[in-house]
Amino acid sequence: MNNPAHLKYATSHEWARIEDDGTVSVGITDHAQEQLGDVVFVEAPAVGKKITQGKECGVVESVKAAADIFAPLSGEVVAINDDLGGAPEKLNADPYGAWMFRVRPDNIAELERLMDAASYAKTVAEDGH
Repeated sequence: MNNPAHLKYATSHEWARIEDDGTVSVGITDHAQEQLGDVVFVEAPAVGKKITQGKECGVVESVKAAADIFAPLSGEVVAINDDLGGAPEKLNADPYGAWMFRVRPDNIAELERLMDAASYAKTVAEDGH
């Protein structure tokens, strides 16, 4: 399983990466895209929307299922990855390069509540999903 060490992970299978400008990019993990299968639609939260850690904020649909996206931290959405609108399959091809949206965090310390790569890998292995 591919889990880059520089990212933080939520139990709901989202990843978070702090950018140089202080925003946080959010996407789905390799495990999540693998479980979903071929992604055909991405609904990210709108720019300007306030999101809350652990709460539903978007949807990813695949040929097999639809899955809610949960906010890995609270803040205001400042950008969405427009490339995914016309090419949602980028989440399958490069789940850690194809971010879904960026957040200006309300409290960057919320990232500490997320898992590191090793903890996430252990959680996935224990859960079996």
